[in-house]
Amino acid sequence: SCILLCDTGDTGQGARTWIKQILNQDMAFQHIKVIYPTAPARPYTPMKGAFSTVWFDRYKISNDCPEHIESIDSMCQGLTALINDEVKNGIAKNRILIGGFSMGGGMAMHLAYRFHHDLAGVFALSSFLNKDSAVYQALKINESVLPELFQCHGTADELVLYSWGEETNKMLKSLGVSTSLHTFPNLHHELSKTEIEKLKTWIIKKLPVEAAKTN
Repeated sequence: SCILLCDTGDTGQGARTWIKQILNQDMAFQHIKVIYPTAPARPYTPMKGAFSTVWFDRYKISNDCPEHIESIDSMCQGLTALINDEVKNGIAKNRILIGGFSMGGGMAMHLAYRFHHDLAGVFALSSFLNKDSAVYQALKINESVLPELFQCHGTADELVLYSWGEETNKMLKSLGVSTSLHTFPNLHHELSKTEIEKLKTWIIKKLPVEAAKTN
């Protein structure tokens, strides 16, 4: 299974449609189910407390402030239930990938690197972690093998700066995560066709068909 977490204010269905428009087809795999959950609506501080579908709250959109750990942790519990449902349906945990765009990618990194080290991999598109993220604190004392990270970021991103994504990648690498960072020149805070094609190739590499037949 591949769980794809949408961005702030979007819905799972919206993310699916967006990807479909870019690719001119659904992002589908014969042997992998793609799940597009929608975040719950909650007051979102960067929007002056207006309700938005967000995975967690932020004090501000910056990598240089504390994390809103309370909302992050409650969402980790909710998404853990989603992972557990997949496992109950007979999917091995090392056959589940989680990732997302922007805030969705940040959420996926918290979920995998703090609570689910046995997932197949993590992808984060135009995403970042705050400077003293709880993820870094957790990895400093970690001794288990970690899921691989596939990261993509546009150099022209004006909302989540490329340097924030780059710094996140360097920090995770220094803490033992096997990472790749794919740079997209002139790409803003958006997805590109090349990027989604690269992601699809990586997903198939992490969840090959052969293994699917045996379990």
